[in-house]
Amino acid sequence: MGETRKRGRKPKAPASTTETMDFQYTSASNATQTDYVAAQNDVFSAANDSVPTAAAAAKNDANNPAPARRGRGRPRKSEVGHMEDTEPHAAASPERRPYQNGAVVLEHPPQPVAKWESVAARVMPAMDAVVKVFCVHTEPNYSLPWQRKRQYSSSSSGFIIGGKRVLTNAHSVEHYTQVKLKKRGSDTKYLATVLAIGTECDIAMLTVSDDEFWEGVSPVEFGDLPALQDAVTVVGYPIGGDTISVTSGVVSRIEILSYVHGSTELLGLQIDAAINSGNSGGPAFNDKGNCVGIAFQSLKHEDAENIGYVIPTPVIMHFIQDYEKNGAYTGFPILGVEWQKMENPDLRLAMGMKSDQKGVRIRRIEPTAPESHLLKPSDVILSFDGVKVANDGTVPFRHGERIGFSYLVSQKYTGDTALVKVLRDSKILEFDIKLATHKRLIPAHTSGTPPSYYIIAGFVFTAVTVPYLRSEYGKDYEFDAPVKLLDKHLHAMAESTDEQLLVISQVLVADINIGYEDIVNTQVLAFNGKPVKNLKSLANMVDNCNDEYLRFDLEYQQIVVLHAKAAKAATLDILTTHRISSAMSGDLKT
Repeated sequence: MGETRKRGRKPKAPASTTETMDFQYTSASNATQTDYVAAQNDVFSAANDSVPTAAAAAKNDANNPAPARRGRGRPRKSEVGHMEDTEPHAAASPERRPYQNGAVVLEHPPQPVAKWESVAARVMPAMDAVVKVFCVHTEPNYSLPWQRKRQYSSSSSGFIIGGKRVLTNAHSVEHYTQVKLKKRGSDTKYLATVLAIGTECDIAMLTVSDDEFWEGVSPVEFGDLPALQDAVTVVGYPIGGDTISVTSGVVSRIEILSYVHGSTELLGLQIDAAINSGNSGGPAFNDKGNCVGIAFQSLKHEDAENIGYVIPTPVIMHFIQDYEKNGAYTGFPILGVEWQKMENPDLRLAMGMKSDQKGVRIRRIEPTAPESHLLKPSDVILSFDGVKVANDGTVPFRHGERIGFSYLVSQKYTGDTALVKVLRDSKILEFDIKLATHKRLIPAHTSGTPPSYYIIAGFVFTAVTVPYLRSEYGKDYEFDAPVKLLDKHLHAMAESTDEQLLVISQVLVADINIGYEDIVNTQVLAFNGKPVKNLKSLANMVDNCNDEYLRFDLEYQQIVVLHAKAAKAATLDILTTHRISSAMSGDLKT
């Protein structure tokens, strides 16, 4: 983990830098959006019908040859507005025979369409492995956790790899109900099965049971991590058409990027090729036709143009090998510490560092991390697995490049060990640390599971997650959510693996909760004097309570007191009134 990000006041103008995931989606029930897409298709069709292509013009000229003449000087204009050559190219010279008036006619007219198709197939044979992904999503309703939102459809891109598998983006199939794939040039959609979803790295793996889908297609081969200024070609199905699209550019930057969907920081490529909605999950090829990445997000900013991001092959191979090794996706491990740069010379002297020693100071350690009993605050990390860490937290990457040392951690797998060398009280210590995934107090994702909830006397208790905050306060939740919740989100650490941050999300109005109607998204601290650890423990304490009253201690010294028997009796009537099938989610019943 790097230095803590700072949050300020919400900007007034929408000019702030925003990274967005890109996949084309349309709601099955949204007639306006569907009509818009249909209107776009009509525009393209009208344009194609009104302006004949060069291939069509050449074909018409070949079928109805006009008498040609041997003229001198300026070449004449063709019917489609292009300049015709006075002599055909030598490489494509057709056979000629004389005509009565001295002109010549073509014995075998050229076929430009077939020529262009053969060139495309020769330059990029791997394009046939690129597929279009159709997904129907049904998202949970985090504000009303006993319901689900209306389903919607999306389209994105993917590509075939070895082992009869297909890779795409995780956000392309998030909360999927049905996934279908269509090959290039095919009119058939095949039902797909989701094998694994890597939330942190934004990669998903699919497969198709129908053998017909795999016929005549060679899997994509992966290439090495490209260098700066290497040419890349992004292939996919962006918005605006149903056929494959190709955009090209170069690698402009290689660094640790913020993965928007996964809320993580992993290695990423920045390219200047256009990545639009629908390109998500499509491969990025090098000049040899090997895949070097997966398109997954772009930068939307008024001062930036054509900045796209690609998941590089090291991250892709980590995901694939993780699945093959464990039979499931286990995630990317973290070191579990927050650190501080040691660039100030006085700070280095105060920490007892010698002039030839470099490293970063540990500020805090995750209580749930395996190394919490080994490392201590103010330890200076000197090296990780034998690689020296600089005062700014970077390590050598390639010739002339440096990268954050979290890259070394992300190369490991969950459960692996790493040798960490630290400086403590002017002494050098070495520890073999077992790496694990990150346990957040406010999770960034729910891994496809529906939200948990518990209802008593109309009070709806739920655990806070990032999707919940986004549902309640919109995409700018980091500015609009209550300060207390944001502080927990940005800085709080879970003390145990099962700890949750609980809130009363709303109060379903009834006679028993008169006077409490205005309680919204207020944190719950204790029940009848006992601290609340998670939602399941709260539900057990309330259901098994034999006291006369139920008392909930909330933040800002606010309390809620209810008569126990009356509260439990009123719960049934409230559930019936609001058409809620159960007072608690299914995960709390087990």
